[in-house]
Amino acid sequence: MTSTAGEALTPGARKILDAASELFYGRGINAVGVDLIAQRAGVTKKTLYDRFGSKEALVAAYLRERDERWRTLLTERSARGTGAERILATFDALGEWMRRENPRGCGFVNAAAELADAGHPGRAVIAGQKRWMRGYLGELCELTGAGDPGRLADELLLLHEGATVLNGLDVVREAAGVAREMAAAALERAGGGR
Repeated sequence: MTSTAGEALTPGARKILDAASELFYGRGINAVGVDLIAQRAGVTKKTLYDRFGSKEALVAAYLRERDERWRTLLTERSARGTGAERILATFDALGEWMRRENPRGCGFVNAAAELADAGHPGRAVIAGQKRWMRGYLGELCELTGAGDPGRLADELLLLHEGATVLNGLDVVREAAGVAREMAAAALERAGGGR
């Protein structure tokens, strides 16, 4: 069985994960079976199971890899500047991500809606991704001099999540930009201008 956590994938596993990622995000996890994934990847179902063990493990691998791409983009885009500048840069990164990766909304929120079983390995990946995001925003909030950096981090996470969901539903135009403006106001209110 192959893992994406820091390990190189075999060519067959890479094709499977790429096909599964496109299908899971585009059509939904429950709507996509392993037959379709194997067909799209140009491999046999046996190869899929040899590489990932189960559809559940493949879903978790898809979510882990998506999370890794998001974390890389976010941390690269928010690596420099004051704490406040770095926080606002997370919303710029979000806008870039949504244009490139999220036409159907947050892949993690979408997956959470489909994975009702709390024991599904994908649920742990989803929860870990959201906890990491809250922690990262908390670290940035600590740099701002905000009176209550934990509360500010909660507000910023809600803005990120709300922008992603509403953008995916085409309810708020330029949702990341609107959320960025709201984040700037939250920073000012919290005394986190540094």
